[in-house]
Amino acid sequence: MQFVEGPVWMPQGFLVFSDIPANELKRWDASGGLQTFRKPSNNTNGNTLDREGRLISAEHAGRVSRTESTGKVTNLVETFEGKRLNSPNDAVVKSDGTIWFTDPDYGLGGRTKEQPGNYVYRFDPNSRNITAVVKDFDKPNGLCFSPDESKLYVADSGKPHHIRVFDVQPNGALSNGRVFVVIDKGGPDGIRADEAGRIWSSSGDGAQIFSADGQLIARILLPESAANLTFGGKGGRTLFLTARKSLYAVETRTKAKR
Repeated sequence: MQFVEGPVWMPQGFLVFSDIPANELKRWDASGGLQTFRKPSNNTNGNTLDREGRLISAEHAGRVSRTESTGKVTNLVETFEGKRLNSPNDAVVKSDGTIWFTDPDYGLGGRTKEQPGNYVYRFDPNSRNITAVVKDFDKPNGLCFSPDESKLYVADSGKPHHIRVFDVQPNGALSNGRVFVVIDKGGPDGIRADEAGRIWSSSGDGAQIFSADGQLIARILLPESAANLTFGGKGGRTLFLTARKSLYAVETRTKAKR
């Protein structure tokens, strides 16, 4: 593979992930092995599920899409304040159905950048309302909620190479932004919270695991730099890691809260 990203475990029992330069979504399971899920993919990067188990994809081509149960791909959002999004990178869905996504400019290609910055957005698919909830990131990337959704973690894979955490207000606003951790090998990309509130971050040496108070407690060392990770498999306790040209799996004693 060329550069893999965005793993998500599907309710049907297989993993979907992106090969961005190949313009393809791949699928993998133990019995069927590696197959093509969708091609072209609009250079999809991050993937997640909504509350109905539908695939939400952050496409570098400039939109966030949803794959319906029929297989039809629906365009959810591609503009903010009348200007085209940069290149949506990763997404997470809150229990109220809102989609939160990052929009750095990594995937612009030859397009002209229309947005004045690289923002983090909150999108309500019911009202179609989109709000820029944070505007001061360099390169906002992976993001995840704490298990109780009181906090939102956002990775900055640009110059700061750190993860910030924000308090989530009842109205969807974010407050009290502060640095949670700084990644010491490479930068953070995809991140996930497990059921105990620990934060699992991709890194230059593979993956790093942090306690809820920001203490580094473990590393998963890989021969390639990881770009993203997710929990899945039987019982939800397998950690899948997309790392450059390869897909890795590590059995764990935890899982993500859904």
